[in-house]
Amino acid sequence: MDKYIELAKRWLEDPSSVTTEELRANADAAYAAAAPAAAWAYAAACAAADDAAEYTAICVREYEELLEQKGNE
Repeated sequence: MDKYIELAKRWLEDPSSVTTEELRANADAAYAAAAPAAAWAYAAACAAADDAAEYTAICVREYEELLEQKGNE
């Protein structure tokens, strides 16, 4: 599993387990590694908490679906 997505999932499970600095560094690294789902997770974390969790969950789910599709090719 992608380390950027893992951090986003950890934040979804427990927002207090990931600092804003970790989210920012994760987003920067994700962009550099072309992992936009994790960058979206950081952007979502900056939004209202309820919306951020829902948006991040959608991004993570879409990422995992893409991985599954690639695995089935």
